[in-house]
Amino acid sequence: MQRRKGRSPGEPVETDDPHSLTAHIGRHLAWLEARGYAVNGLWTRRADLKEFCGWCAEREVVRPPDLNRIVIDLFQRYISQRPKKDGDLLSATTQCKKLMTIAKYCKWLVRERLIAYDPAAELELPRPGIRLPKAVLTVDEAEDVLAVPDVSSVLGLRDRTILEVFYATGIRRSELIRLNLEHVEFNRGVLSIRHAKGDKDRFVPLGDRAAAWLRKYFAESRSQLIVHSDERAVFLSSRGSRIADHYVTELVSKVIEESGIGKKGGCHLFRHTAATLMLEGGADIRFIQEMLGHASPKTTQVYTRVSLHKLKAVHGATHPGAPLKSRRKEAANEERGRAPKIRLDDHELR
Repeated sequence: MQRRKGRSPGEPVETDDPHSLTAHIGRHLAWLEARGYAVNGLWTRRADLKEFCGWCAEREVVRPPDLNRIVIDLFQRYISQRPKKDGDLLSATTQCKKLMTIAKYCKWLVRERLIAYDPAAELELPRPGIRLPKAVLTVDEAEDVLAVPDVSSVLGLRDRTILEVFYATGIRRSELIRLNLEHVEFNRGVLSIRHAKGDKDRFVPLGDRAAAWLRKYFAESRSQLIVHSDERAVFLSSRGSRIADHYVTELVSKVIEESGIGKKGGCHLFRHTAATLMLEGGADIRFIQEMLGHASPKTTQVYTRVSLHKLKAVHGATHPGAPLKSRRKEAANEERGRAPKIRLDDHELR
């Protein structure tokens, strides 16, 4: 992440007590980083551990030996009731991630012989429900969003290309930011995604349209943005360096708002849209799982729940009460001489 260039999540956390729970956070994260854990994820762990250790310190649980099962249970109850900035409670998924971070930390403390037993060994995680994406774009809405950037300008062409790549591939924001020139394989028509979530590599089809925009961006925009000839990043900032994650988030959110489609979202909205539209187009869910880089098919199956177009089509074709009129009943009613039917928008109601 560009904002943290030169920094490591394993750097020491400021504290007055070198033997406190807080003081060991940096060592723990450095240990995880050395074992291949993603740096972006470690920054999230760092924030969660600082929250946990701060909460413990307020209750005079300062050093590792002070930890016990009761402390873990009380913290679990605390985060289940703690509201976010918008007033909503933390989702079960977010609670699970925080608690798994604490459990990993406790296990490491045992490994380092800083505590005698693992206080989180019997921790029971909340069961996360299936949460649907807040919004998914239709084909027309996606085209309206893509048309917002002014492609006659250097930055506008770059922004349009970013949107096209998101729409075509459904890759994550972090994956787009880390793209290097060697990861774009025009001859094969794919993007090579390296060290993705879970430190897994995969190939993602690019599509002719997104490939055309990338070629145009390379020729007309990137060539003007680049400052150092050895820069390998695909998408560059106005300063010629790798584009920052927060800038991409702000860009996509702003473009969606300016499109006037009436929906809100960011980079992940294109990921949901790509998967849903492919599913409605007949793609097998196993291929969508591979394209998105999901470790489990259960994660991908959420898109079968948002594919309303296909669900409505099946419902209309199979449910006897779905059509506005029933030809079989129409013939029977005419034989019985029933009252004239009421018409509404050229359809018959009974």
